[in-house]
Amino acid sequence: MQTNFTEDQLKIPALQRSNEILRSCVHCGFCTATCPTYQVLGDELDSPRGRIYLIKDMLENDRPADAKTVKHIDRCLSCLACMTTCPSGVHYMHLVDHARAHIEATYKRPLFERILRNTLARILPYPGRFRLALLGAKIARPFRALVPDARLRAMLDMAPKTIPPVSRNDDPQTFTPASEKKMRVALMTGCAQKALNTDINDATIRLLTRLGCEVVVADGAGCCGALVHHMGREEESHHFASANIQAWTAADVDAIVINTSGCGTTVKDYGHMFRNAPMAEDAAAISAKAMDITELLAKLEPKAEAPEKLRIAYHAACSLQHGQQIKAAPKTLLKSAGFEVVEPKDSHLCCGSAGTYNLMQPEISSELKSRKVKTLEDKAPDVIAAGNIGCMMQIGSGTDVPVVHTVELLDWATGGPRPLALR
Repeated sequence: MQTNFTEDQLKIPALQRSNEILRSCVHCGFCTATCPTYQVLGDELDSPRGRIYLIKDMLENDRPADAKTVKHIDRCLSCLACMTTCPSGVHYMHLVDHARAHIEATYKRPLFERILRNTLARILPYPGRFRLALLGAKIARPFRALVPDARLRAMLDMAPKTIPPVSRNDDPQTFTPASEKKMRVALMTGCAQKALNTDINDATIRLLTRLGCEVVVADGAGCCGALVHHMGREEESHHFASANIQAWTAADVDAIVINTSGCGTTVKDYGHMFRNAPMAEDAAAISAKAMDITELLAKLEPKAEAPEKLRIAYHAACSLQHGQQIKAAPKTLLKSAGFEVVEPKDSHLCCGSAGTYNLMQPEISSELKSRKVKTLEDKAPDVIAAGNIGCMMQIGSGTDVPVVHTVELLDWATGGPRPLALR
């Protein structure tokens, strides 16, 4: 794609990077075949190619974002299926991140929307606040029919039937390996996950210590910054990220283990986010050490045996299969443990969760959820497994089939307790 940025514009690192990305696009349109929003809406401007044209025009002309551009960028899930499909290697993630930051800086949203976005940014990354909000949503749910806005109804629907008690395993501490020490790892305990499902971190700690890992929950580490990063709130996302970089650098570990793939995609991008900052070297080192839990388990090769021969429908989270390009490891680990693993039709398509997307774009999200649930249930599974809490909550709200994290099944198959969802 030909671009016409000025020399002064190209002195700005963000514009320089976006120019590189734009110039790599050859307009082929392969991305439209795997874009979930294009599949649902059928609008060229709701495909990666269409959004690229909008972003190019906005950035190249150095103009404030307009309502049309904002609408179509907001509809993007950032599922990154387009990056897997693209034969030219267009790094759409960095481009749309830049566009969102530009929108946040130049576009004034309607008042109610500003309030909603600010509320989410002030609650979701903070487990204590989020836990209180979930309790409030649970209390208010009986009055759901009286709520006029679909986004507010989606927020009420987000609350699980049972809010788990706080797990003290999420407090800063070090867990001693149960066998000969092989490595020292930091576990990212996250933010929303600590309020929604404490079993995932508990299972991860049990499994890793069983396999000879010293597990550190670093003091000062918290939200990865992804939730606000995808809102274009760069300053806030960098604040969260820098706290993690400092905490994990001080912890002096061999790897940073992440069991929420949406967070993993962001942490692995810290090197890019801080490429021009004083902590660039530390950020790049942390990104290099970041690993999804299944990446590490593939190296540790756990001796696992399924307590029951269950049929598991594996849902590949977008942030894992597209964002991190991890596709085989979760399925291989489950199969090696003796589980029967099946995959749904169109496994490359998003379930509609996508961070705060299911709260801000509930109609599109609901359609994607219905499609995903149907393809999973068509496989007649005993269990649905996924590697991302957002996907688990989204899919779980649309099916009676138990939904568990991959690590919970592997913990069970190596001597841990039966997953709570299966009891």
